[in-house]
Amino acid sequence: MLNWNRWNWCSFRVTIARPILGTYRDVIAYSGVVVAVFVLMFIATQAHAGEIEPRAYVNTPVGINFLLAGYVYSDGGLSTAGSSPIKDAQLNQHTGVLAYARSLDVWGKSGKFDVILGYSKLSGTAMVAGQPRERKVSGLFDPRFRFSVNFYGAPALTVQEFANYQQDLIIGASVQVSAPLGQYDKDKLVNLGNNRWFVKPDIGMSKAWGGLSLELSTGVYIFSKNDDFFGGQTLEQDPLFTSQAHVTYSLGRGIWAALSFTYDYGGRTTINGVQSDDLQQNSRVGLTLALPVNRDHSIKLYASTGTHTSTGTDFDMVGIVWQYRWGAGL
Repeated sequence: MLNWNRWNWCSFRVTIARPILGTYRDVIAYSGVVVAVFVLMFIATQAHAGEIEPRAYVNTPVGINFLLAGYVYSDGGLSTAGSSPIKDAQLNQHTGVLAYARSLDVWGKSGKFDVILGYSKLSGTAMVAGQPRERKVSGLFDPRFRFSVNFYGAPALTVQEFANYQQDLIIGASVQVSAPLGQYDKDKLVNLGNNRWFVKPDIGMSKAWGGLSLELSTGVYIFSKNDDFFGGQTLEQDPLFTSQAHVTYSLGRGIWAALSFTYDYGGRTTINGVQSDDLQQNSRVGLTLALPVNRDHSIKLYASTGTHTSTGTDFDMVGIVWQYRWGAGL
């Protein structure tokens, strides 16, 4: 088991973030909701870094339900300060996810609600103060709940009305909450759950030029305390700011591809009143490809890698998601 000290430790999660409800006018029969896949591989002091979520701010007809199932594999190391006793960390994780989403009419604006559940198996090795250590853990990660609304450029429409809709500029916002219900052992530093809440408000915009679109968004993770961290210590974390940029191109008939970039800053931690040297300044790049199977089924393939990691996990990941939609006269 990894007996890592309080200044640097690992707690990793891979998850899939919110289903994103949207499509172009000419592919309504194929694309439906676009599943925004993101990865959260992070050390416990700097949780929730590295999200990649293309097409988060798009429109879709109201009253549609979406069921999603996926698999993610990630593999990588850990970047630590030179004074850290942790060296040569290598970790890999297998994650299965299940999500549900529903598109909503929010006072005439398009919106959605989604919930995300998942189960992970993580294993890792490292040299700690010159001694080899190993950790294996499996279980549920903390569930996530999200509500979002597009308050400009994306009115609430039925399937029939949506046939005449064409995107120009969309501006929207969301609030996501993570509940501390996942696997957690207070006597271990490596856990899949965090034993604390977080709230993430986010705002973004999407501008379309025919089949090409540019999306920009920014948000902040706000964390509660963990009063039972590693043997009863108190863990606090500064807000973690995150920004994303995505360029997406529609190839027609529900097929699209996206090139994504994300940057995270902040998230310094304090343990029992002592501030850690773990300010996060990390960036990632990713690719996503969405493919329709038929009118109600589609799959998404995605991959990402770190481009700069100051502190935290430096990993590569690949994944696949299957999606089924129903309702609203489809």
